[in-house]
Amino acid sequence: MTRQMVASNDTIIAPASGAGRAAIAVIRVSGPGTHTVLESLCGGVPPPRHASLREIGPPIGAPIDRGLVLWFPGPASFTGEDMAELQVHGSRAVVREVIDAVLALPGTRLAEPGEFARLAFENGKLDLTQVEGLADLIDAETEAQARQAQAQAEGSLRALYEGWRAELVRAQALMEAGLDFADEGDVVADVSAKAKAIVASLREAIARHLADRSGERLRDGLRVVIAGPPNAGKSSLLNLLAKRDVAIVSEEAGTTRDVIEVHLDLGGVPVIVADTAGIREAEGRVEAAGITRALARVGEADIVLWVVDATAPVWEPPPAATPLKSSPTSVISRGPAAIFTQENALTVLNKIDLAPGAGEGRDVVEVSAKTGQGIDRLIAVLADAAAEAAESGAGSPLLTRARHRIELGAALAALQHFADPKLSPELKAEELRIAAYHLGRLTGRVDVEEVLGAIFAEFCIGK
Repeated sequence: MTRQMVASNDTIIAPASGAGRAAIAVIRVSGPGTHTVLESLCGGVPPPRHASLREIGPPIGAPIDRGLVLWFPGPASFTGEDMAELQVHGSRAVVREVIDAVLALPGTRLAEPGEFARLAFENGKLDLTQVEGLADLIDAETEAQARQAQAQAEGSLRALYEGWRAELVRAQALMEAGLDFADEGDVVADVSAKAKAIVASLREAIARHLADRSGERLRDGLRVVIAGPPNAGKSSLLNLLAKRDVAIVSEEAGTTRDVIEVHLDLGGVPVIVADTAGIREAEGRVEAAGITRALARVGEADIVLWVVDATAPVWEPPPAATPLKSSPTSVISRGPAAIFTQENALTVLNKIDLAPGAGEGRDVVEVSAKTGQGIDRLIAVLADAAAEAAESGAGSPLLTRARHRIELGAALAALQHFADPKLSPELKAEELRIAAYHLGRLTGRVDVEEVLGAIFAEFCIGK
């Protein structure tokens, strides 16, 4: 694979810790000039992987700071090149002066976003799934996200995908052997049967992996949609869950016209809660557009909260909703009734402070968005549902990105074509080659130049 981002003689430097005031800042250096940097600024090179307290500064002049210096000679380093870390006091002034002192040396420059990780990939230290897991680990906001990203960064997906690819290569070898002995019927039948068995097992495993979206839910956030008729208290409920005023609350029906979202952490699982327009026959085109968007979100939701006003309960949504009263024939194809065809629907009875006992005998979660009564139970129910949805594939590596889904879908399609009895052995072997190619793109074994820029651009400078 050709290196696009850096030249082989570059020595790069960047802060690896967060910007701003801090007790400690970490500065990374990588490249062939790292040894020279340590000799010039730190009075010599410490023993490998040994934290050494040194004065850090230019060869001529006063030291900039006193800090820890670590030396990682290549190839046994994160990037595979000679590498060093300088741990200095975290003031902006110190970090800036240290970096400027390094950049004053010939052959050095500032690193670009993701450049250290890209070097690790290009030098065989990480595969693409591990790189993506590392990016997700840096961005993780909840414990569950961090656990999933850590497993991927440590190679869980790589092991799964490389295992599948090895099986495919075995099936390819069998098919090629059949082609080499095409005039011996018993050999052809034997190797063909073995290849078919391998492919059938792979098809089932990949299809099962694609069907489980819990990894993507956990990475991107579980989608919870608050739906219901106007004035049921949906916006008030959103504000209560968010613990701040994010939505306008009014007694006027149809106040919410667009979808409003907040991001929450429920039991370590990221959740995106969306407040939607009240579902009814709209009074105008703007409200109609809001209702259309609400219904679209309902159809995409992992969990739907159907909010019912205890003082005027509408337990079930109408069978369909028209965008405008004046256009009764313009029916929204996926009406609100579709909410209750989903197993993930939860009825929330709001305003129980005004109508105690209204939900008696019904499977509902009773709350008062005004007083906060029942909100702890609702959060607990949501947290349990979120954890269950996010852990449906617990125990096995989970698909986490759209890129993975695309490549696996293409591999699965090729394996399904392989099963066509009308295909000749030569075409069957070609389908196996196509499937192996797409599995190889998952880890970066084969050409993936067009996706590298997008992947490494996710990283901050210094990683």
